[in-house]
Amino acid sequence: MPGTERVDLVLRSTRAVTPEGERPAAVAVSGERIAAVLPYDARLPRDARVVDLGDDALLPGLVDTHVHVNDPGRTEWEGFDTATRAAAAGGVTTIIDMPLNSIPPTTTVDALHVKRRTAQAKAHVDVGFWGGAVPGNVKDLRPLHDAGVFGFKCFLLHSGVDEFPQLDPAQLADALGEIAGFGGLLIVHAEDPHLIDDAPPAAGRRYADFLASRPRAAENTAIEGLIALARRMNARVHILHLSSSDALPLIAAARREGVRITVESCPHYLTLKAEEIPEGATEFKCCPPIREAGNQDALWGGLADGTIDCVVSDHSPSTADLKNFDTGDFGTAWGGISSLQLGLPAMWTEARRRGHTLADVVRWMSTAPAALAGLPAKGAIEAGRDADFAVLAPDETFTVDPVALHHRNRVTAYAGRTLTGVVRATWLRGRLIADHGVTTSPAGRLLQRP
Repeated sequence: MPGTERVDLVLRSTRAVTPEGERPAAVAVSGERIAAVLPYDARLPRDARVVDLGDDALLPGLVDTHVHVNDPGRTEWEGFDTATRAAAAGGVTTIIDMPLNSIPPTTTVDALHVKRRTAQAKAHVDVGFWGGAVPGNVKDLRPLHDAGVFGFKCFLLHSGVDEFPQLDPAQLADALGEIAGFGGLLIVHAEDPHLIDDAPPAAGRRYADFLASRPRAAENTAIEGLIALARRMNARVHILHLSSSDALPLIAAARREGVRITVESCPHYLTLKAEEIPEGATEFKCCPPIREAGNQDALWGGLADGTIDCVVSDHSPSTADLKNFDTGDFGTAWGGISSLQLGLPAMWTEARRRGHTLADVVRWMSTAPAALAGLPAKGAIEAGRDADFAVLAPDETFTVDPVALHHRNRVTAYAGRTLTGVVRATWLRGRLIADHGVTTSPAGRLLQRP
């Protein structure tokens, strides 16, 4: 046994996904950290607890860097207790909370303190926080950075809530210049407001009409502008929830030039198709929208070639009434997909159909998000990292029943879908926090940027 640490726990699986790939292994845990990754049949300490997972896959706990918890202020939409329960049940061991739609939004250090106090006793998984960049708060960005936020979110068009306004081009440049000055990260909802204003307005029950109201060109133009700004300022920018595959060549070319740009997409863009969305099915509304099958195929190509770095949920829940189920009006329904508990099986179902491996899914949903946020203790099964694990039965199927979800409002676009991959258990820093969907008492910690 390498090292001198006392080994308390060993998880043994024929399908452990490590940085070297998928292989049989015995993962030794000392306290809260991984002590060693050993051969499957290695001799183990007599006094260690051994959990033999058989052929269930052992993955590093997922890291979801795009979660709207909405707590405090809109706790009836979601809350730290329910959101982090859902995360734990879905194999997610770390989330980073978005600065909206809570009240107050996380745009000052005082507001960050409110968020932390609210989350402290409720977190079932580890929780970090993004700050927000809004008009007039440039002076607050450095203090928020020093207080430990992982970066700053902004919108280029109306955010959906009035207390988190968008940045105009001059304000965007000012904010990015300030953030670049201290080496921070700006994460951007990238849709061009003028192109959306010029598009046909969204109204009624036809999904095709809603899709036309959020054209791909709005994303492409906004991303093109961000690339130019990041190039000029030598700044780090991250594109949130990419849905337009047309932007992939722009992003790939910018990287080849040395522009510091990263990009994420989400399970709903990679697993759901516009052609399959029924009229009035507002549970599928999100912004930017779920697009056509051909666009989805190209997004998978961007994942395969590394242009898309990571896949995160953009869990953006609301109360059921805000989804307009009575009228099915896409124009006024709240835009957001609730999928925090379902992201892993949704992605694995489609990934394996397309010939990808569990190691690919781990890279997209754990390793890359941890790297994006700067969380060196997360994202991989290797010595020295936190003992965060998801145990997945990769060949078992289930049908999504909203009643089984821990989200505060059990509304999901995945209802009734058959998915492959059942999350058996989740471990956080060596502690079992979810077992067959049943969660334990809160064990999460609040994280700060290292």
